[in-house]
Amino acid sequence: MSLIFRPVPIALALALTACASTPVHYHTMLPPMTHEAAAQPPAAFLIDVLPVGIPAQLDQSQLVVRQGQSDMVVLDSERWVSPFGDEVRGALSSELSALLSTQDVAGLPIQSDKPVMKVKVQIRRLDAWPGKQVQLVADWELSFTNDPGSARVVHTDRFDEATADGYVKMVSACQRAAVDLAGRIALDARELARLSRPH
Repeated sequence: MSLIFRPVPIALALALTACASTPVHYHTMLPPMTHEAAAQPPAAFLIDVLPVGIPAQLDQSQLVVRQGQSDMVVLDSERWVSPFGDEVRGALSSELSALLSTQDVAGLPIQSDKPVMKVKVQIRRLDAWPGKQVQLVADWELSFTNDPGSARVVHTDRFDEATADGYVKMVSACQRAAVDLAGRIALDARELARLSRPH
C-alpha cells in the first residue's frame, strides 16, 4: 500500500508555525517595592484584606483591553501570572501594609490584642486603552471585625492613569491605579480608626 502525501498550503503552514512560536508574556499587579518609612505613625490596628470582587469579563488569566467605545479584545499572549482577583488583592495588601505600617492577617491566626479592620473591595470597572489611558472604578467598605456595631466607611471612586504604548506600560498604569486606590483606602482607614477611638 502506498501513502499519499498532500502538500500543506504554505500560508497555512506559516500561520501554524507563527501560532506555535508566539511567546506568552506574564504580568503582575504588584508594583516594585519602593516604600520608605511611612510619614505617619504605624496604625494601631491590623488589617484583613478580603478577596477582591472582580467583574466577570475581567476574571480571567488573559489581559482584556478596549478598542474604541465598545470593542473588547482578549489578549491570549498577554496574561496575569495568577488569577486576576488574587493579583489585585495582593497589590492592595502589600500597599496598605506599607502605607499603614501594619500587617495583613488574612488567613492567619490573630496573635495580637490589636483591633482588626476588615477591608472589602469590589472592582467595578478596569478599562484599559493601550497607548492612551487606564480607568479603575472601585467600591470599598471598612469596618472593625470585633465591633460590628461601630462606625464603618463605604466609599466609591475612580482613578485615571495615562499610559504610553506597549502592554508593559499599560500594566504599569494599572499598578499605579491600584496604588492610588490603596492610598485612598489608607486615608479612610486612619479616619475610621480615629472615629472609632473611645472618647
